[in-house]
Amino acid sequence: MKKLLIPILALALLAACGNTGGKSAKCCAGSDKVLTKAQQEALTPHCVLEILKKGNEKYVSGKLHKRNSPALIADAAGGQSPMAVVLSCLDSRVPVEDIFNRQIGDIFVGRVAGNIVNVDLLGSMEFACAAMGSKLIVVLGHGGCGAVVHAIDDTRLGNITEMLSKIRPAVAEAAEGFSGDATGSNDDFVKKVTDVNVKLMIERIRNESPILKELEGSGAIKIVGGYYNMETGKVDFFECS
Repeated sequence: MKKLLIPILALALLAACGNTGGKSAKCCAGSDKVLTKAQQEALTPHCVLEILKKGNEKYVSGKLHKRNSPALIADAAGGQSPMAVVLSCLDSRVPVEDIFNRQIGDIFVGRVAGNIVNVDLLGSMEFACAAMGSKLIVVLGHGGCGAVVHAIDDTRLGNITEMLSKIRPAVAEAAEGFSGDATGSNDDFVKKVTDVNVKLMIERIRNESPILKELEGSGAIKIVGGYYNMETGKVDFFECS
């Protein structure tokens, strides 16, 4: 496995280095075609982040790009070159592609309650970035996250117990110095835990994936956090150094 990943990583780094040689990437968000490899390679991590920000603005304003799904399905059958990978919560009220006004072939989406990081999702993100050339990782939390609320309230039930244990470090950190009611019924505390959880998951990505850490260090990818507001649909992005 190690022998396989090294050449994959090398190819990804070479592709990233090739993008700096006089080729100015256009942060273009709209297209009626599936993203091509050449288009993906021309994008920088900063451009991809800008595309998602602009897409979210359209989502909030109700101006989603009209998609020709049959044509996109046929176009995508030949391959994919997504620009980003989003680690989102399982919550059905968080429609990731729509939130960023993206279409088939634009983004990889990993979904799990509480947008937690585990070895399977780390491997998936490594595949997305090192093997497939994606330029951006977004760890996306959201308002009123049930997994966060249950982690705060120390719910224990079947496999949910083990799942929530991955969020409880964020509960402990958020509680330090918090002056209000540190329970799942306090929206302010839930918001703070959600943000801390995103930060800790980004730290886990960097600490537990040397491949992604190296790609980020070289500038080939960017790793950011985001918070989806359930009332407005707006995503607030933040960087965790």
